[in-house]
Amino acid sequence: MHPHLHTKNALACEDVIAALEECHAKGFMHKASGGCNDMKDQVDKCLRVERYKMQAENREAARAKRDRIKAQQKELGL
Repeated sequence: MHPHLHTKNALACEDVIAALEECHAKGFMHKASGGCNDMKDQVDKCLRVERYKMQAENREAARAKRDRIKAQQKELGL
């Protein structure tokens, strides 16, 4: 399934993931016939949104760090 289901960001998708696991528990034929496809799409969408949030946070943190380093270099005359 998704390798990042056990991260802190997956907690926001916990309900959707649980519903998908319940759907998978209905058996192989139910899964194989596409019975869980809608749930899988919902999990994918939820995790995608959470990943975008995490990327935005990381990008902002990197920008702040870069700005802080530039300011320090300017103070030192580099």
